[in-house]
Amino acid sequence: QVQLVESGGGLVQPGGSLRLSCAASGFSLDEFATGWFRQAPGKEREGVSCINSEFGTTYYADSVKGRFTISRDNAKNTVYLQMTSLKPEDTAVYYCATPVSCSSEDILGGDYWGQGTQVTVSS
Repeated sequence: QVQLVESGGGLVQPGGSLRLSCAASGFSLDEFATGWFRQAPGKEREGVSCINSEFGTTYYADSVKGRFTISRDNAKNTVYLQMTSLKPEDTAVYYCATPVSCSSEDILGGDYWGQGTQVTVSS
């Protein structure tokens, strides 16, 4: 059974950091591109970042470029999203998904989604 489980969300002050984890079971994350998405109340879901399967090429939305870093630990079958310099506008439920369309043009997808983890940036 394919399953994705996110963790690591929470409440953080502006300028703070969080690391989100997306642990997979039932398949290997390195076989497919994996992405992080977020959805804030009243807003459409947006692709935040993704990592390709073969060479681990990464892409980021302009809104998070330079602040967020996506990575993958194949041994742990987990994809991470390190978030730094967090802003109130980063507040959202964050989801991981796979497989996704992962390129500089767009981050779209996927067939399998986690349950989401809440990130709240507030003083």
